[in-house]
Amino acid sequence: MFDKKHIPHLLMVFPFLALFAVFFLYPIASGFVYSFYDWNATTTSRFVGLANYQRIIHSRDFSKAMWNLGTYIVITVPVGIAAAFCLALLVDSFKGFWQNFFRGIFFMPVVLPMFLAATIWRWIYTPNIGLLNTIRGLFGLPSVQFLNDTSTMLYSLIAVDVWVSAGFNMVIILAGMKNIPKDYYEAARLDGASKLQEIVYITIPMLYPVLFFVTTYGVISALQVFDKPWLLTGSSFSQYGGRQNALLFPVMDMMGRGFGELKFGQAAAYGFILTIVIVAVTAVMFALRKKGSQP
Repeated sequence: MFDKKHIPHLLMVFPFLALFAVFFLYPIASGFVYSFYDWNATTTSRFVGLANYQRIIHSRDFSKAMWNLGTYIVITVPVGIAAAFCLALLVDSFKGFWQNFFRGIFFMPVVLPMFLAATIWRWIYTPNIGLLNTIRGLFGLPSVQFLNDTSTMLYSLIAVDVWVSAGFNMVIILAGMKNIPKDYYEAARLDGASKLQEIVYITIPMLYPVLFFVTTYGVISALQVFDKPWLLTGSSFSQYGGRQNALLFPVMDMMGRGFGELKFGQAAAYGFILTIVIVAVTAVMFALRKKGSQP
């Protein structure tokens, strides 16, 4: 039952609730309504029911984008975490100044503006005069069209993502390593354990919550990937996705339908499909986490 003594508390949180309703709840509700309309912002909207959802799910671009996304997640997340774990072990082996120095060096790609990182990597991947092809040329190997060959485009993007995300994950894993009691390692050394055995039987099990966090964060981030493939493939609505849509991802497809083709109803429906996918994947991961933590 409502108690008048709560009125001052409600008045205090009212500004936040008002902003939350205006800038969060209202756009979501509007987007959900628009997802059932055929609307291009210049003509009168027309109610089409679930047609937008059906067009998206049955389109070849959606299938291609989801395939690229699945491949991207399966490779990027474990490779990125493995790279971050190795970097954390390396940085943890240093002390004092050098530990801070290498931690800053490896973390630098995280704070680098994405457009600058993409520019660097576009130069690295440039045919003939790029860094990678110059090195290949020294060994007599032919030039590779990293961002124009459908067999290498996705892996070129994965390399960029691992380079960017490894520093962020390294800092989190390194913080987790600092919280592992040193007594465990001292006891293991007294029993004659090797460095590898310490990592396998002490470090990794004790880092389980941290590794779960970086895995969940990595998967959710990968589900929303947009800026890296967008910048690597030209950053325009006429070029997004690259050759044969080898770098087409769901968020890019959604943006292309909305701002490239002015199909705002389909873009809104696409957004809700992605939201359902992200919520479902997150729920599955937390269910697995809960199941894995049970004795």
